[in-house]
Amino acid sequence: MRYAYLGPAGTFTEAALRQVVSPDEAQYLPQADVVSAIEAVRTGAADRAVVAIESTAEGGVTATLDALAVGSPLVLLREVLVPVGFTLAAGPGVTLDRVRRLSAHPHAWALCRRWLAENLPDVVHVPATSNTAPASLIAEQVATGRPVSGPDGPGFDAALVPPPAVQHYGLHTLAADVADHDNAVTRFVVIGRPGEVPPPTGADKTTIVVHLPSNEAGALLTMLEQLAVRGVNLSRIESRPIGDELGRYSFSMDAEGHIAEERMGEALMGLHRVCPHVRFLGSYPRADGVPADVHTGTADDDFRDARGWLATLRRGEVV
Repeated sequence: MRYAYLGPAGTFTEAALRQVVSPDEAQYLPQADVVSAIEAVRTGAADRAVVAIESTAEGGVTATLDALAVGSPLVLLREVLVPVGFTLAAGPGVTLDRVRRLSAHPHAWALCRRWLAENLPDVVHVPATSNTAPASLIAEQVATGRPVSGPDGPGFDAALVPPPAVQHYGLHTLAADVADHDNAVTRFVVIGRPGEVPPPTGADKTTIVVHLPSNEAGALLTMLEQLAVRGVNLSRIESRPIGDELGRYSFSMDAEGHIAEERMGEALMGLHRVCPHVRFLGSYPRADGVPADVHTGTADDDFRDARGWLATLRRGEVV
């Protein structure tokens, strides 16, 4: 199996991928960005992709959400949780007082924003495509004998990188444990092409994208009611611009439950009836294994019993 992921080596995405399958059992295909990893599955260049979809600091990863909302359908097969932390690192000879420009992935910058404001208040953020891309650039500079900072360097003086990347790329530590929160976590998903949905485990999520009718008062409430009245709880909901005109938004949602369960199936049918577009992005096991809280009247047997009762009435029988 070929797995596309955000590279180069040493990223948190690679750590997530290693939880899914070892490099001895699969071919790892590092990509320059999240969209390229997802598109590799669509084009057949990869069988699966592992990408970040949510973080404790920034919420949903918009590049992932937007790429899944359009294009040929893909589905989420599994989720993986990875604790994240960062080290401020640089090439040989660079000291903390010399850092003027700092390279970091936007999510890394967000996770370390308070520490940076206190310790490097005037530093300039140089966005990176991944958490290890700047480390790779510094290593390349060292290998070719070029400067590792300053005007002739790679465009920055230091970088925020995952701790394992320091040794992997031959960097040295300027400051360790610079993340603002010790319990920061990023959620990753395994993406594949549509096929048979895996059976429910009792602790599952279903991810969907829903468009609302335009210029209709109460449309958002109507959408949410389809879930609420059937006892389906949302663990994440985010609005994303559809892109065709101002004021048009879709909603990306993670719902607790599996499409094979009665309450989730009924909710999806309700959404299909009242919303112009519903994209199913898969039902898959929760990484934390926590089962959904099924309210009274919304268990599978409750729905089946209600349908049987209605069928009895339609036959003209007295109940």
